[in-house]
Amino acid sequence: MSYSTSQIRNVALAGHPGAGKTTLFEALLHAGGALQTAGTVERGNTVSDFDPIEKERGHSIDAVIASIDRPGMHLNLIDTPGYQDFRGPALGVMDAVETIALVVDPETGIGHGTRRMMHYAIGRGLSRAIVINKIDTGHADGRVLNALREEFGPEVLPINLPADGGTRVIDCFGGREGDSDLGPVAEWHQKILDQVVEMNEEVMDRFLEHGEDAITPEELHDAFEKCLREGHLIPVLFLSARTGVGTRKFLDVAERLFPNPGEANPAPFRKGQGDDAQPITARPDPDAHVIADVFKLINDPFVGKLGIFRVHQGTVRRDTPLFVDDGKKAFKIAHLFRLQGKEHVEIQQAIPGDIAAVAKIDELHYEAVLHDSRDEDLISLTPMEFPRAMFGMAIEPATKGQEQKLATALGKLAEEDPAFVVEHSGETNETVIRGLSDLHLRVMLQRLKDRFQVEVTTRPPRIAYRETIGVNAEGHHRHKKQTGGAGQFGEVFLRVESLPRGAGFEFVDEVKGGTIPGQFLPAVEKGVRQVLASGAIAGYPMQDLRVTVYDGKHHPVDSKEVAFIAAGKRAFLDAVGKARPQVLEPIVDLEVTAPEACMGDISGGLATKRARINSTDALASGEIVIRALVPLSELENYGAELKSATAGRGRYTLDFNRYEPVPGQVQKKLMEAFKPQAEED
Repeated sequence: MSYSTSQIRNVALAGHPGAGKTTLFEALLHAGGALQTAGTVERGNTVSDFDPIEKERGHSIDAVIASIDRPGMHLNLIDTPGYQDFRGPALGVMDAVETIALVVDPETGIGHGTRRMMHYAIGRGLSRAIVINKIDTGHADGRVLNALREEFGPEVLPINLPADGGTRVIDCFGGREGDSDLGPVAEWHQKILDQVVEMNEEVMDRFLEHGEDAITPEELHDAFEKCLREGHLIPVLFLSARTGVGTRKFLDVAERLFPNPGEANPAPFRKGQGDDAQPITARPDPDAHVIADVFKLINDPFVGKLGIFRVHQGTVRRDTPLFVDDGKKAFKIAHLFRLQGKEHVEIQQAIPGDIAAVAKIDELHYEAVLHDSRDEDLISLTPMEFPRAMFGMAIEPATKGQEQKLATALGKLAEEDPAFVVEHSGETNETVIRGLSDLHLRVMLQRLKDRFQVEVTTRPPRIAYRETIGVNAEGHHRHKKQTGGAGQFGEVFLRVESLPRGAGFEFVDEVKGGTIPGQFLPAVEKGVRQVLASGAIAGYPMQDLRVTVYDGKHHPVDSKEVAFIAAGKRAFLDAVGKARPQVLEPIVDLEVTAPEACMGDISGGLATKRARINSTDALASGEIVIRALVPLSELENYGAELKSATAGRGRYTLDFNRYEPVPGQVQKKLMEAFKPQAEED
């Protein structure tokens, strides 16, 4: 079918695990005519959960795209994982859509996954809608709607209502007649109308003076769309993905009321680099030059690297030459695809708002910007803030000689999941993979084995400690070396100052009178940075301090770069030794979900790990959620401990919070274990 940008809708289904997102994805594809028969998670035949690991586990671990074409609308629908362990793929698609539809199970209520995705959607300027699923179960009463309004504000209002025990739904935005399971339709109709007309003063005055009939459908649509874009309205839709009740209404609402790519808040593009980068707006003009963003990568064993992108400006056609970021060499699109789950459908072009894919372009990476202007300055998206991958595992190939194969496979997995990180420590000569949970890493190890035929052995990695200083101090060193020929001379005076946590490192030049010539100051900084990288007291990188070089001496013949590197390094070590150096440890937000009966065992176990419990919430499902701040070093075997305490029914996630000084006895132990090699001057 042929369509324009104004007919495109891009919607992502998100929310807490178990809310029925994948079932809804199937039901919408079926209702829209893209599927003859909807699959089920239980049978393992859904469009989105086609990965063998997803079928085995019974839940989504990746974001999947499919589209629906019907007269008046082309809908790109994205199913995202609910488990917090797989937030990388879920967050990665946010810049590809205008609307996030948060799916809620009325029996279990608002999950933490729903709260977090709402927070991310607000931060990215996306329109939000809420889908209350499973209205056929008898739990879709006023309590869940009241809870949503209490949690997210009075702007949460239904635009349809369940009736007759969830066997049908009634439109309360365009209609006012009848009774629903939540009361008279007219009451909710009035509430949502009052909310919408507030967005236009002229329309509101006419509404107050002459009533609803004085407002045209176009004015109502424009006001509704503005409400969505500005977060003044979060519409709620009731439906049952299992029975199909309300699914066609969802598609009608998406077509009539959800913003199209020309109406939504523009994606946060920037032009230029660093502090000089300026925000720019991509226009949904099919004749403008191309700006597109790669928001997902798949390393398909048959197709090769598949880059999935959203077109924000211009038209991408087959044989279009495109540049990647600030690359100088263009690639030509040989084949252009639309994705329908795991199927690739070849298309001729992609207009503004479209989601499409290209294959076998090695330069593509997550958040790569594609454009067709050779002279274009670097354009980039403001980076999405992903949760820090705190859960680590050191790995090595189980079979000798597979090191390169392992490195290649890990690189491909890291391309696909922005929250999966691969590190190689030169200091310990170990490869460490980091993710959001033990489950996240176990899935990645399974993919290593299944997709790349690489088996590994694992062990706990070194904890990512850091070093800093407690007070300000000064340091000095004179480096003087005479070997019979040309000598070495450099003298440095500097001071170190503590900075707030997370501030990083600053190097300041306050040398006056040329006591250290300008060409040697980079050498001083290089010496300081050598200590920053290797640590001063326990062998861990240093952070949160400022180094100011304020004086020194040089020799017209013997001063050279190597001398000032050594002088800078030794002066810095001298200052750090006087500045009450501290070892910092990562503190993480731990969130444990488990059966309520296990609360005592879990709380008791955390008490032995220097944990500070912040809150405990009971869920309608009979589970509890415990949130605590815990040193990462105390959680080395926590997955096994939690499994034992909950008979395998508990799960947890970690998010980095901050660094804090370790207890004195821990610092002493770390310092004693650090045996720095003495360096020759």
